[in-house]
Amino acid sequence: MALTLRRNPGEKLYIIDPNGNEIEIEIVKGDRNKPEDYMRLRVNAPKDYKVLRGELYDGFVNNSL
Repeated sequence: MALTLRRNPGEKLYIIDPNGNEIEIEIVKGDRNKPEDYMRLRVNAPKDYKVLRGELYDGFVNNSL
Protein backbone atom coordinates (compact mmCIF):
# COMPACT_ATOMS: atom_id res chain seq x y z
CA MET A 1 0.00 0.00 0.00
CA ALA A 2 1.29 3.45 -0.86
CA LEU A 3 0.04 6.74 0.51
CA THR A 4 1.03 10.14 -0.81
CA LEU A 5 0.24 13.09 1.45
CA ARG A 6 0.76 16.80 1.54
CA ARG A 7 1.40 17.92 5.10
CA ASN A 8 2.20 21.26 6.69
CA PRO A 9 4.71 21.95 9.48
CA GLY A 10 3.27 20.86 12.83
CA GLU A 11 1.05 18.18 11.30
CA LYS A 12 1.63 14.50 12.05
CA LEU A 13 0.85 11.08 10.68
CA TYR A 14 0.91 7.75 12.46
CA ILE A 15 1.81 4.23 11.36
CA ILE A 16 0.26 1.59 13.62
CA ASP A 17 1.17 -2.09 13.32
CA PRO A 18 -1.27 -4.95 14.01
CA ASN A 19 -0.01 -5.14 17.62
CA GLY A 20 -0.86 -1.50 18.26
CA ASN A 21 2.73 -0.19 18.19
CA GLU A 22 2.86 3.36 16.86
CA ILE A 23 5.32 5.27 14.73
CA GLU A 24 4.73 9.02 14.79
CA ILE A 25 6.01 11.16 11.93
CA GLU A 26 5.83 14.93 12.34
CA ILE A 27 6.58 17.58 9.75
CA VAL A 28 8.82 20.04 11.59
CA LYS A 29 9.99 22.25 8.75
CA GLY A 30 8.98 22.97 5.20
CA ASP A 31 8.17 25.83 2.90
CA ARG A 32 4.76 25.76 1.25
CA ASN A 33 5.97 28.37 -1.23
CA LYS A 34 8.87 26.16 -2.35
CA PRO A 35 7.50 22.60 -2.65
CA GLU A 36 10.63 21.51 -4.53
CA ASP A 37 12.68 22.07 -1.36
CA TYR A 38 13.26 19.33 1.18
CA MET A 39 11.02 18.70 4.18
CA ARG A 40 12.29 18.08 7.70
CA LEU A 41 10.60 15.15 9.46
CA ARG A 42 10.64 13.88 13.03
CA VAL A 43 10.09 10.12 13.44
CA ASN A 44 9.17 8.74 16.86
CA ALA A 45 9.09 4.92 16.85
CA PRO A 46 9.35 2.17 19.48
CA LYS A 47 12.97 1.29 20.36
CA ASP A 48 12.75 -2.16 18.75
CA TYR A 49 11.94 -0.59 15.34
CA LYS A 50 14.76 0.30 12.98
CA VAL A 51 14.30 3.69 11.33
CA LEU A 52 16.65 4.11 8.39
CA ARG A 53 17.21 6.76 5.76
CA GLY A 54 16.73 5.46 2.24
CA GLU A 55 20.42 5.72 1.38
CA LEU A 56 21.28 3.36 4.29
CA TYR A 57 18.46 0.87 3.75
CA ASP A 58 20.07 -1.24 0.99
CA GLY A 59 23.24 -1.77 3.01
CA PHE A 60 21.21 -2.71 6.08
CA VAL A 61 19.11 -5.25 4.15
CA ASN A 62 22.16 -6.78 2.44
CA ASN A 63 23.99 -7.16 5.77
CA SER A 64 20.92 -8.73 7.40
CA LEU A 65 20.71 -11.59 4.87
